[in-house]
Amino acid sequence: MPTHRRTFRGDPQELRTARSWTRAALNGHPHSDDAALIVTELGTNAVVHTASGETAGTFHVTLTVSELMTVIEVADAGGAKTAPEIQQPSGNATHGRGLGIVATLADNVTVHDDDSGCTVTAELRIPAPCYAHPGDRQC
Repeated sequence: MPTHRRTFRGDPQELRTARSWTRAALNGHPHSDDAALIVTELGTNAVVHTASGETAGTFHVTLTVSELMTVIEVADAGGAKTAPEIQQPSGNATHGRGLGIVATLADNVTVHDDDSGCTVTAELRIPAPCYAHPGDRQC
């Protein structure tokens, strides 16, 4: 089960680098685009809402790939006043959709928040192959 880890500077410009690194690390995997979007959203939350976005701040990304699932973890440097939560922003709101997007893409999302910071984990399950006969509606 390969695991890829990287630390990124807490600079908004690094979000593009994190997205590109995720795609490259997953190299054509069926979840590479969804994983790249999830890393971008969670990285943005880290940079905007925590000490990760301060001078010399960082955020950490871990990608773990198995036959059954891709697990994405983004850890920030702490300092947020509240733990991340899915919000229901108004139609004209400019913020508040990131974790909702992640929850829509992922099969499971968990938030672990303690004194050292917050780690958001998103799981993308890989569907089991279908061995039904062609035209069978079970797949």
